[in-house]
Amino acid sequence: MAERERWETRIGLVLAMAGNAVGLGNFLRFPRQAALNGGGAFMVPYFCAFILMGIPLMWLEWTMGRYGGQYGRSTTAGQFDVMWRNKSAKYIGSIGISIPLLFAIYYIYIESWTLAYAFFSLTRKYFGISEMGKMNTFLQNFQGVNRGGEFFPTIFIAIFFWIITLLLNVVVIGRGISRGIEKLAKVAMPLLCIFGIILVIKILALGTPDPRYPDRSVMNGLAYIWNPNFSRLTDFSVWLAAAGQIFFTLSIGTGTIQTYASYLRKDDDCILTGLSTSATNEFVEVVLGGSIAIPIAVAFFGLATTQMIARQGSFDLGFVAMPIIFQKLPLGFIFGTMWFILLFFAGITSSVALTSPLMALLKENLGITRKHAAKIVGLTLFIFGLPIVFFLKHGYMDQYDFWIGTVFLAILALFESLVFIYTFSKAKVLSSGVKNKLLGYMKFGMDAGWEEMNRGADIKIPRIFYYILKYIVPIYLIVLFCGWLGQDLSSETSAILMRGVDARHAPFQWVARLSIIGVILGIAFLVRVAWNKKR
Repeated sequence: MAERERWETRIGLVLAMAGNAVGLGNFLRFPRQAALNGGGAFMVPYFCAFILMGIPLMWLEWTMGRYGGQYGRSTTAGQFDVMWRNKSAKYIGSIGISIPLLFAIYYIYIESWTLAYAFFSLTRKYFGISEMGKMNTFLQNFQGVNRGGEFFPTIFIAIFFWIITLLLNVVVIGRGISRGIEKLAKVAMPLLCIFGIILVIKILALGTPDPRYPDRSVMNGLAYIWNPNFSRLTDFSVWLAAAGQIFFTLSIGTGTIQTYASYLRKDDDCILTGLSTSATNEFVEVVLGGSIAIPIAVAFFGLATTQMIARQGSFDLGFVAMPIIFQKLPLGFIFGTMWFILLFFAGITSSVALTSPLMALLKENLGITRKHAAKIVGLTLFIFGLPIVFFLKHGYMDQYDFWIGTVFLAILALFESLVFIYTFSKAKVLSSGVKNKLLGYMKFGMDAGWEEMNRGADIKIPRIFYYILKYIVPIYLIVLFCGWLGQDLSSETSAILMRGVDARHAPFQWVARLSIIGVILGIAFLVRVAWNKKR
């Protein structure tokens, strides 16, 4: 049996894990969420969710992954199976393979926009467009939403950058854990932070760009994000938004952390390394992400226009407002290129993580070589990604983002917390040369999970987290999910019931839902084949 892959260095592991967490949402989604949900007051539910749910679940997923790796189980399907001796465990765990794959299908297309816009900034393609409406038309022409437009007559350019981005992802995952993903993280994450710091310094130095408008200043932009509106704390939707952002920003509930952690050695630390990963992500999100897009938008457009942009969505902030701003800066094409390369690095370090669980299933459970597995993953992403590209204007991608980026993240997190707390079976292993054969159980339930979590830890976890994991985390998740469900079903624009969807777009969105179901069932079938093969 071939030796399992391992992380080469601890710093490489931390950077790869941080790269998994740091994504486009750190720079586009977070500042918008903060600004729309009470500014500085938003940080109260944000840090409550971070401490009571984010950090405990991060430790839980690291522990699950490392434990499963001892038995050659790099996916949640295998980890659920070894922790919970139940025939259905592997199928429930297979959601942790299908979710990141579905996430990657549409995420890589968005990621390709950042690569394209880096090129557009460097070549000054969008320079000369100074109106919001025109820049929005530029974006929609590029995406193919409005085809035959004045800027991009066809969708060919978008497809070209999408394929380039897809190939880059395939190359990285094809090179393996240490030679591919870890090396990418060691380059991309430091450059991302350097570019982010340069942009923050540049933005803070702007002060008030136009003295004729003293209210248009970077300080007013920071105040818009961070001035607390404590009256919003009584609004349950703000707490939902904060918890959702924690899920999104830490990549909890995707199944990727468990796969990365499975390549740890038996006694490698999970606690301090997990905290280091979380701290890196929070620095990038709160310090860098909160100091770039919205403050500079307020400095150039004013508060009212920035509020309108924030309400319209994260893409308008990143791909419409920012390109106009860069034209107003000396050497703006350089800063624009830097901004979009920063976003691309944030995207690709996340997308390679999203493909890792399927890579592990193909390579370790079905016996396919890494090179061939990477090609299969790439082909899968291409086939299922084509409708994302061509049917974007019909809301096809919105269905993926809703079900995968919102619903299933919470579902998997709830499942894994229940398995860890109530069914964790810490197994004995025969030492007579028979590998990975379970002999019996040493401990059961939360005590077994807590012991496994603390093994090899560089720092001691306060005992209070035992009770947070056992009681508060599952309650938090259940309240979060039920609260969100009730809010959506009672809304006039319910995403679940597709209320208010144009009849012209509904068929495409139903096809998107069916394709999601198809991928989930397809992965469950592959898991069944893999387990039958093992037997």
